[in-house]
Amino acid sequence: MMAYMDFAQPTAAGLFDNPFPPARALPGEPVDLDPREWSVAYLARRDGLSSIREEGPLGRLVRLIFGVERKNPLSDSRLEALRRMAVLSWHYGYNVAPSEISAFLAAGFSERQYETLLIRIRAESQLLRTRIAQ
Repeated sequence: MMAYMDFAQPTAAGLFDNPFPPARALPGEPVDLDPREWSVAYLARRDGLSSIREEGPLGRLVRLIFGVERKNPLSDSRLEALRRMAVLSWHYGYNVAPSEISAFLAAGFSERQYETLLIRIRAESQLLRTRIAQ
């Protein structure tokens, strides 16, 4: 015998609601990123995961032999934390290490800004996938 669940019924609709409430913004706390921060987040789409990893001696040797360019971190530590989070989010979506989230928040960003960043990156990723599929 097979189990069947009628998803058209209103009682079943609540099963797929997000059980976690959205992050709350404190009074006076920014919710969105400014235009400069958004440009950093969009430019991070083209950065590889190697741009956020520590380069070891072997990687340095391979880079020198083959002439591979390595992206330098941004001089502004706050923007670099944003770039790191954006690179990870472009590659992994919501599956980011808690230590990276903590570093992002410690750089002065809020939970709402993190949520806004992820929502926009996810929407852009889905848009790119649909354009490629067409």
